[in-house]
Amino acid sequence: MAAPKKSSRAPLARLSALAVWLLAAAVALTAGQAPRVEAVDLLVRGGAIVTMDARRRVIPNGFLAVRGERIVAVGDAAEATRYRAKTILEAGGKAVLPGLINAHTHAPMTLFRGLADDLALQAWLTRFIFPAEAKNVSREMVRAGTRLACLEMIRGGTTCFVDMYYFEGDIAEVTEAAGMRAILGQTVIDFPVPDALTPQLGLENAERLIQKYKVGHPLITPAVAPHAPYTCAPETLAACRALADKHGAPLVTHLAEADTETRTILERYGQRPILHVERLGLLGPRTIAAHVVQIAADEYPILARRGVGIAHCPQSNMKLAAGVAPIPEMLAAGLAVGLGTDGAASNNDLDMFEEMDTAAKLHKVMRRDPTVLPAQAALEMATIGGARAIHMADRIGSLEVGKLADFIIVDVSSPHQLPNYNLYSTLVYATKSGDVETVAVHGKLLMRDRRVLTLDEAAIRRETAAFRTRILESLEAK
Repeated sequence: MAAPKKSSRAPLARLSALAVWLLAAAVALTAGQAPRVEAVDLLVRGGAIVTMDARRRVIPNGFLAVRGERIVAVGDAAEATRYRAKTILEAGGKAVLPGLINAHTHAPMTLFRGLADDLALQAWLTRFIFPAEAKNVSREMVRAGTRLACLEMIRGGTTCFVDMYYFEGDIAEVTEAAGMRAILGQTVIDFPVPDALTPQLGLENAERLIQKYKVGHPLITPAVAPHAPYTCAPETLAACRALADKHGAPLVTHLAEADTETRTILERYGQRPILHVERLGLLGPRTIAAHVVQIAADEYPILARRGVGIAHCPQSNMKLAAGVAPIPEMLAAGLAVGLGTDGAASNNDLDMFEEMDTAAKLHKVMRRDPTVLPAQAALEMATIGGARAIHMADRIGSLEVGKLADFIIVDVSSPHQLPNYNLYSTLVYATKSGDVETVAVHGKLLMRDRRVLTLDEAAIRRETAAFRTRILESLEAK
């Protein structure tokens, strides 16, 4: 871990926590008052607290206090003596971060991981993924794939994700049981899919999901998810917007993902994808747009004015050769940009530490400028920037008093992380998902000392193996 700068504070500030407490107690007793000790549920003590607050404070030896689902205190470890906790997590020599936010994925597609690789986007979709989904996607499969996805994400420090798929109500139930936070969008698409033969049925599924979860659910935020401008007719997109507006729900979509999409939309409607959906009224302050690779200069102000959040998926876009989203230009234009993995079928993992590392390096080489998208900016995209992109920055994305207690504890002492001169650089360029030790969401521990507490890993492994056999057999059958 990076050594903190030499303190210029008085010797009192360098006393041990015990000495400081004893002195404070003596002063309080002299004044006729006993020192006040507050009861909290969870106390993280020691470690570097990477707050990601407005000042981007890193507290070298800090603490975090949680009562219920909220953070009630953040500060220097010496102040932790003011709190008595049911559960104490010792984080000395480690880093404490906001939980990572995966701004775009398709959780059940973990079961298609590695099924079809090294293909162009349209060939990958039409020749392999859509047929595999038609033969295999069911409530049972979606639940199994989501359990595997949640296990992977919890182990990798992801606490919140944005999803769009089929049978999203089942995804919601599994996600809630795993204890994760999520924005879950029921896919609406113009051709028959496993849970809806028509787009109207897809809209009905979306409304049922919204009605079930819309009233203050602690973990699940329901959304409407029109698949993309090239798979949804204008009337379908308009109906999705109307449904989202009716309930004040987020709208999640793929947008401007590849040049093939741009050509298709130009041929059909005479406009590029972003201008096309802008004309239809799809864009707004609750819209989350994934990819946005194909963007023209006059389209940045549109997205900024509408308050659209962007989910940048560098590894998936690279693997499918869809192109590189101009993220530095987006950030310069004031857009809210987060990071997403996309589904495991096109990545092939849900590892947000890899995504941060890739994003930072990709844009450096694209611009032949090593100063572009530095480590701190990459970490911002996975935390507070991601929270802005999914329109939840008032609740998550940083470690601040009043925010929801979504945090992770990361070991930064492994050989591949040493020596540590700059904590941001260590976290983005050297840290791996396996370095995550502890994960909490909404004040509840989901993983402690690398042991997942909310999922049965052995059962998930058995379930995954069984689905692998079924999927292979379905593709071999004529």
